[in-house]
Amino acid sequence: MSRETVAAKRYAKALYEIAAQENRTLEVENELKSLAASFQAGDEVERFIFSPNVTEEIKWEVISKAIEGKLSKPVVSLAKLLVERGRFGLLPELLDSYIKISGEALGIANAVVYSTYLLSEEEKNQVAEEFGALVNKKIRVENVVDKSLLGGVKVRIGDTLYDGSLAGKLERLEKSFRRQAL
Repeated sequence: MSRETVAAKRYAKALYEIAAQENRTLEVENELKSLAASFQAGDEVERFIFSPNVTEEIKWEVISKAIEGKLSKPVVSLAKLLVERGRFGLLPELLDSYIKISGEALGIANAVVYSTYLLSEEEKNQVAEEFGALVNKKIRVENVVDKSLLGGVKVRIGDTLYDGSLAGKLERLEKSFRRQAL
């Protein structure tokens, strides 16, 4: 595990503890998502953030004006700490760690559902319900369109992939024929 990964997990754990004390874990998660998205929005923003020619004080001055009044105190304090320590690049990994920590604590799992088309809200809810019962957690669904699928869906929850795609079913059928032939 790299130093950056360890550092991101520590920051995420500390932020989670503060958010949990204030009963704001999901709000803080959404704020972190917004913060990460805004700084990955364009090349100019990234060049500014990671420029060695711009001091941390100037970076913080610009960032604080952009986020002023829009984020809670714990998220603003975290952003300031990351800027001061030159570790703003940890934000995406920190967000992932925070989501995992808060999800585990709240009994929520994230599912990435790969399908040939964009699922409707009803279909997402059905997937969330079925897989929620399977893993005994509340499921948040992120739908990813994968045109390489012939049909069906693949669902990834954590490190587990549930393959309900047509190609996966055909592969399992072929394996069963091979076993029976032996």
